[in-house]
Amino acid sequence: MRDNGIFASNDDYRCEQCDKSIGPNNNLFMRRARLVISGNVSDHVAVYIQPDFASASGTGLHFAQLRDAYFDLSFDKKKEHRIRAGQSKIPFGFEEMQSSQNRLDLDRTDALNSAFPNERDIGVFYYWAPARIRTRFSDLVSRGLKGSGDYGVVAAGLFNGQLVNASESNNDLHYVARYSYPFQLRNGQFIEAGIQAYTGKYDVLSRTPGVKGLPDFRYDDRRVAASLIVYPQPFGFQTEYNWGTGPRYNPATKFIDQKALNGGYATVSYMRHFPHGVVVTPFLRFQYYSGGKKQELDARKALVREADLGIEAQFGKYIEVTPQYQKGDRTSEDALDPVNRQKGSLLRVQLQFNY
Repeated sequence: MRDNGIFASNDDYRCEQCDKSIGPNNNLFMRRARLVISGNVSDHVAVYIQPDFASASGTGLHFAQLRDAYFDLSFDKKKEHRIRAGQSKIPFGFEEMQSSQNRLDLDRTDALNSAFPNERDIGVFYYWAPARIRTRFSDLVSRGLKGSGDYGVVAAGLFNGQLVNASESNNDLHYVARYSYPFQLRNGQFIEAGIQAYTGKYDVLSRTPGVKGLPDFRYDDRRVAASLIVYPQPFGFQTEYNWGTGPRYNPATKFIDQKALNGGYATVSYMRHFPHGVVVTPFLRFQYYSGGKKQELDARKALVREADLGIEAQFGKYIEVTPQYQKGDRTSEDALDPVNRQKGSLLRVQLQFNY
């Protein structure tokens, strides 16, 4: 549960891709309400279903929406080789893989998350990791080190490409590949490095009447990204950057062009453990993104420079409070709002129950 209205210097400073309750006339807001149904059907087949009961639709709140619905088929007893089929996370980026209950910052960055808002699509993916590294992936989460979970050392697959809970609109599949390895140094420090890329065709379906574009409004959708994570022991550092191409609105010509994009973020943190299971982690994140937002109206032209300063306080395994101060400069331009640059700051607070 969040409150983004404690302090806001500019009511027009918003982020459609992030938390839609940022802005005027919003107080307490349920950001997520998710329950997981999972289990092992056999030694080689596992299922996972996750609905969210706090999805928004227009001005309405708390609609149920499917997030995950997939099964894993493993080919060996150690489950080092797996095929995942259904609706699940796309293996692209560390932050995208990281569960929201583990992430420090309240929202994912525009730079990486603009590739796949809600991080999911219907597809088939192959994952491989040695058993000892699978255990390491699990330990990085269970020890509270903000791990991403087990999405393999090597991942590759194909998926529709029109984003989560959206019908496919062309006959072109998207393809993705990822390599990410968590090293452990002799002093016990964990460092993870990764590289990932995807390619496909994306159709811009949300358009203002009169806006022009490429034939069928179909665009190349390609990115490559690099990741480096130094897990907080106690100092942490996390950075990712991606480059690519995609649709982007041009206010001067009222045309959706094929344009280059780039952006990334860097987060520094310090994790301190106290008695009785209390863990306090102050953090500072900077992000930058220049490119289009393919999922938004007219593939909005975006330029984002933003900084977040927060403190995550965990009280045992189940309760977490995070106040976060945000300050930035956002440009978001489409045919209905062709000149829209907003600067602002706000104080946000999140209360989270984990299970």
